[in-house]
Amino acid sequence: MTTLTQPTSSQTLAASQVAIRKITLIDIAHALTEGFADFKAKPTTHLPVIALIYPLAAAFAFLFVFNYDTLPLAFPMISGSLLVGPLVTVGLFEMSRRIERGEDISGLQAFNFFKSGAVWDIAFLGMFLVALFFLWLATAMTLFAMTLGDPWQSLPSESASLSEFVRQLLTTAPGWTLIIAGNLIGLVFAVVTLSTAVVSFPMLLDKQVSLATAMQTSARVVMANPVMMMIWGLIIVAAMTLGALPALVGLAVVIPVLGHASWHLYKKAVV
Repeated sequence: MTTLTQPTSSQTLAASQVAIRKITLIDIAHALTEGFADFKAKPTTHLPVIALIYPLAAAFAFLFVFNYDTLPLAFPMISGSLLVGPLVTVGLFEMSRRIERGEDISGLQAFNFFKSGAVWDIAFLGMFLVALFFLWLATAMTLFAMTLGDPWQSLPSESASLSEFVRQLLTTAPGWTLIIAGNLIGLVFAVVTLSTAVVSFPMLLDKQVSLATAMQTSARVVMANPVMMMIWGLIIVAAMTLGALPALVGLAVVIPVLGHASWHLYKKAVV
């Protein structure tokens, strides 16, 4: 099925043919600056592509807060949404690619990636990230059941509240076990996502490579730049958190800027 759209083996770059660079804090700063410049170039085109997706997903997650039986799912869902971030921003990579080449960025050009020969690889990698997201949710709920599950479920319904949940989380040994273990396990999921997808999606749009080559290159970039990639991940988390604070409004700017910046960081890391 995929042979209809994939490039031939003679056109496809092998992983050994792809060179990677060491990146620096200056490169990250430049990527963010260039990402903001791309956002300013055509900000209205980003809103229907990205700005509604994360707020809707986050709003769905916040619904759990009002159902105290499912309150423990709220944080895993919100934090886990970062796992599918690279998939959500594929349209922004396409916009940055077109801006870089001086091509048309009007209308719905961000959706042109559907015409890419790598669209099936992009879809498969996206499904992998979605599966990773649901695996994270299952892991988080299992961990909750092993720690605070019984005390929380034994509470009478009139006592179940957000403040009570926070109290149990911060003032009990099972609560701190949940916090520490949850963050450590979440870090593993974040590293897997970063290693798998930090350059895979933009590379599939930019070069004639197989999915395996894109994923191998992504992992190589992370291994060659572990500190810089950790800093990049922290920047994403911090920016998303700040963007979500003013009733999610800030995400309308934060998500496009980070998406475009990710493209430029890829261009700095992969030859």
